[in-house]
Order: sequence, then C-alpha cells, then structure tokens
Amino acid sequence: MSAAANAQGTTIEDLLASALALEEEASERYAELAEAMRSHNNREVAELFARMAAIEQLHVDEIRRQIVSRALTDLPAAGYRWVGLEGPETTDHSDLHYLMTPYQALSLALLNEQRARDHYLDIAAHSGDPEVEALAQELAAEEREHVVWVEQWLERFPRTDADWDQDADPANLQA
Repeated sequence: MSAAANAQGTTIEDLLASALALEEEASERYAELAEAMRSHNNREVAELFARMAAIEQLHVDEIRRQIVSRALTDLPAAGYRWVGLEGPETTDHSDLHYLMTPYQALSLALLNEQRARDHYLDIAAHSGDPEVEALAQELAAEEREHVVWVEQWLERFPRTDADWDQDADPANLQA
C-alpha cells in the first residue's frame, strides 16, 4: 500500500480532506502559473492555465458540496501528506518556462490529471472500506474525464520543436 493510500484513504473524512487539499492546491497552482505566463506576455499559455484553474475550482466546489451533504464538520485540518514535495495534481514551478507553448502547458496538465487519477485509484485499491473505495473510484473517474479532455486539447496544438527554449532575443541583465 502506498503512503498516500495509507495516510489518506482510511475514512471518508480523510479522503475528502485530502481531496479538498489536492484540488485547492491544483487550482491555486494553475492560477499562479497563469499569472507567471501573463507576466512573460505568453497570453495563450496563460489562458490555458487559467482555464485549468477554473476547472480545478469546480472540483473544489464539488468536494465542499459533498462535505456539506454528508454533514461532516470535523475534517482533519492538515492530516494529509503527499508522498513527494508536490501534491499529485500540481505542476512544480521549475517545470515552467516563459517560452513554453500551449502543447507543453497541456502536457504538464496531462501529467497532473494522470497522477491525480492514479492517486485516487491507489486509495480505492487499498482502502479496505467500501464507502471510501466507492468515493475514491468516483474521484478517479472525474480525473479520467479530465485526462481525456486534456488529450483532446493537445490534439489542437502542434508538437514543440526540440529547440523551443532558444530565445533569439535574450534579456540583457546587468549585475
């Protein structure tokens, strides 16, 4: 059993607390990435990241509805722990480049959605609780839909050339 499934999938409260944290973190990070791309005047990629932030915020809202509908008032405050430094659905800032293309941005989003799907599938597979397993499968199915959406979006953009990050007019920084 993975550390994620062991630490986050034992109860419905644990699963919903970790799912809420995962989706909030993803929405916030996509919004940060959108702002970073705007500051580099990469509007097309900024718009893609902003769209991903909005989609993740819809997940946040849905998970909050589930928490309210289940009348859960005592969720673990910070009882989740990611296996790595980042949550399963979060792009590391170091993966960002000011010249990145929409294809590259969507490739990062695809990896995030796949990791989130796998995270929930892992919880479902190792929970031992039918209710937790069912909810984790439901969350995984939502992430599966997002994988398909991002794959479809990727088809709209050309693959990136090998020298995509070569700047013909690099910044001239003086110390």
